[in-house]
Amino acid sequence: MALVANIPSIPNQAQAGDAFATPNVVHFSMVLLLSAALSAPWRGLHAPTFLCGVLGVLGIAYSLIVTRRLRAQTAYRPVFEDWLFHALLPFAAYTTLAASAFVANSHAYEALFGVASSAMLLLFIGIHNAWDAAAYHVFVKRHKNESERSG
Repeated sequence: MALVANIPSIPNQAQAGDAFATPNVVHFSMVLLLSAALSAPWRGLHAPTFLCGVLGVLGIAYSLIVTRRLRAQTAYRPVFEDWLFHALLPFAAYTTLAASAFVANSHAYEALFGVASSAMLLLFIGIHNAWDAAAYHVFVKRHKNESERSG
């Protein structure tokens, strides 16, 4: 946020924030929640399995919402990398999380690897997207605004 504080606002900037910035907070929060929940001393698999299943389904729904927001926003034209890291990979991570919950009773060991893979993928997606946004604002937007002011 400090990077964009001095940059004049552009039309439809809120739409772009909903498509590009907010999902990072959601993905980081999901990783934190999964880490805390699966570190708890559960007495069995039913509660954590149910939790992972619900979070996976909610994540799938949210990924579809983000995909719709990516298409609807007009502040920036997404490129392949944006579609990959903001739509496709999060959808895959949440689908893996939901599928892991579905098979947890019969394949607990494999399901835990699925949950761990989902969490790591969401973490790496969040790191990539945060870096991508910071780099965009520093190297593209700030440079563009400075050249407009001096020209």
